[in-house]
Amino acid sequence: MKTGRYNVGVGLLVMAGFMFYGFLLIYLRDFAPDKEAWVASYSVGKHFEARLAHVHGNLFALLNLALGFVLVRLAAASDRARTVAAGLGLAGLLMPVGILGEVYLGLSPIFVLLGAVSMTASVVLTGVLALKHWGDARSAT
Repeated sequence: MKTGRYNVGVGLLVMAGFMFYGFLLIYLRDFAPDKEAWVASYSVGKHFEARLAHVHGNLFALLNLALGFVLVRLAAASDRARTVAAGLGLAGLLMPVGILGEVYLGLSPIFVLLGAVSMTASVVLTGVLALKHWGDARSAT
């Protein structure tokens, strides 16, 4: 069964990526040659956005892990509904990547909004599916 599998695998890989990004942020704050400038602007502008990307990247990676495990458990639910929920969860990763795109590439915030809406829709759909199918006999396998 592939529905949910990609959410788990991609979620773990994205989490690792944003963990490495966290190490970069620590380096910039504590060890970089111009660390004083970084600390002075730590709560505003690009530095604040970079921290938002780090936090949301790890949060959305965890959400994909949770979605993946729940969607695998809901074998009795429609394959189409589970596939849509899984795809929306993966599309939600556009949010933290979009924040990084804004910070480093000057991209439009549209990717942030698309990612946020996608992740929210995925969580809602998966929640509805869980309420409807969690105890079904086929779900236990």
